[in-house]
Amino acid sequence: MPSLPRRGRFATLAVALALLGAACSGPPATPTPALPSPPAAAGETPTAPAVPTPALAPSEAARAALSTSPVADLHRIQHVVIIMQENRSFDHYFGTYPGAEGIPRDATGVPTVCVPDPRMNQCVTPYHDANDRNAGGPHGAANARADIDGGKMDGFISQREAEQQRTCADPNDPNCGAAGTAVDVMGYHDEREIPNYWTYARQFVLLDHLFQPDASWSLPSHLFLVSAWSARCGSGDPMSCQNDDGVPPLPPDFRPPRPRQAQNATPPPAPTPFPPPTYAWTDLTYLLHARGVSWAYYVFEGTEPDCEDDATDCMPVPQRVRTPGIWNPLPWFVTVKQDGELSHIQPIERFYEAARNDTLPAVSWVAPTNVVSEHPPALVSVGQAYVTSLINAIMQGPNWNSTAIFLTWDDWGGFYDHVVPPTVDQNGYGLRVPGLVISPYARQGYIDHQTLSFDAYLKFIEDLFLDGQRLDPQTDGRPDPRPTVRETVPQLGDLRADFDFSQPPRPRWCCRQAST
Repeated sequence: MPSLPRRGRFATLAVALALLGAACSGPPATPTPALPSPPAAAGETPTAPAVPTPALAPSEAARAALSTSPVADLHRIQHVVIIMQENRSFDHYFGTYPGAEGIPRDATGVPTVCVPDPRMNQCVTPYHDANDRNAGGPHGAANARADIDGGKMDGFISQREAEQQRTCADPNDPNCGAAGTAVDVMGYHDEREIPNYWTYARQFVLLDHLFQPDASWSLPSHLFLVSAWSARCGSGDPMSCQNDDGVPPLPPDFRPPRPRQAQNATPPPAPTPFPPPTYAWTDLTYLLHARGVSWAYYVFEGTEPDCEDDATDCMPVPQRVRTPGIWNPLPWFVTVKQDGELSHIQPIERFYEAARNDTLPAVSWVAPTNVVSEHPPALVSVGQAYVTSLINAIMQGPNWNSTAIFLTWDDWGGFYDHVVPPTVDQNGYGLRVPGLVISPYARQGYIDHQTLSFDAYLKFIEDLFLDGQRLDPQTDGRPDPRPTVRETVPQLGDLRADFDFSQPPRPRWCCRQAST
């Protein structure tokens, strides 16, 4: 396991979060029983996998909900906060949540899906995993294709085992170990490990068909989050850009993984930094700036958890304000520089100050750092405590009655999910990830079955603040050759269905954090 850096205020927060357990103080609920999940014994004929579930079209319930949430009422929302965590699939966190499109089971509760394990020559069903630290699996574009496997959704274990053979040279690496023991991609968590997330689902809205926007890894996903595209550009001209959702140009502070070294061994030379990328296509901040809509992108001073080859673990590298990484791509967008808005990329402390002092911008993105990210091998409990602190800061502040919080995870992290992603263009969608909508106007206990992706967040912001202007080369005033106007694809649902503006604002209540 890599050692964690301790730098100034971040170190103090990291230590404090590591000592916290978190539990929400919402109404009690009956825990969902764990799924029985004994794997087939070695040598047995694996159970035939069930037919994977296709993604759903926008539902009648969602359309009915939209009819009761007129556009005018949407403007009760004055602040949108997008909290991005890392590397978890929907089934991994909410696969047993009552009423959601979760892990397929028969009438007795036994899973009807089973994924081949080539190393052990058996088939593994989903099982409850109580471990706070997970390994996950590789999660690049090639891994996504292999995991999906033409709709069979059966490549998760084989990809993890192949990745171990490629990168786990050190037997003391916690993600290696004896054969099969570090392969946890079929494990799932439930209310016992993530009580706050499940309480948010009961109290607000759970999205059970939210897909990452592209079938790839963290950098493209974060690029889509702010621009609805991932590309490679030949110059600062947006028309020079070409589609690339595999490995778009990497920020200079993003290093190739270093091999693990024995104690006291001479470290290898530092990798050569990548040249600064140029993200020249049009992003959402360009439209916000043109309309005078305030925004901020909040980041930690800490470490960056992802690896160049999309492995599960590598040496940490710095992630600092104004030293952007794959989770903080906006400094390399031409529009942000030209508009003089680099100062809108701010340290996380400013978020808490803004939430407390009634100075939240109209649009906020919040990106984590390694220890609080839930990106394996980071602890789930620490990430949940951190997210709880962000949501509590809003709930306890003066902007709660006018805020919509969207919480999600950037990619599936190699963990199992059974729903076949829909295809909207050459880039995606990717695999399903968890999503929650938290707001005083959110429908209580509502499960949104619409097909959604991060593009729906942009669509919501555009409807709220930009009179429906899209990132559309034909109309946005800064054309680029993106293949699709993602906010207008017919498969994409509408997040307005998750709000009930006929109700008074829900009273504020906060999840408590207790020492363990």
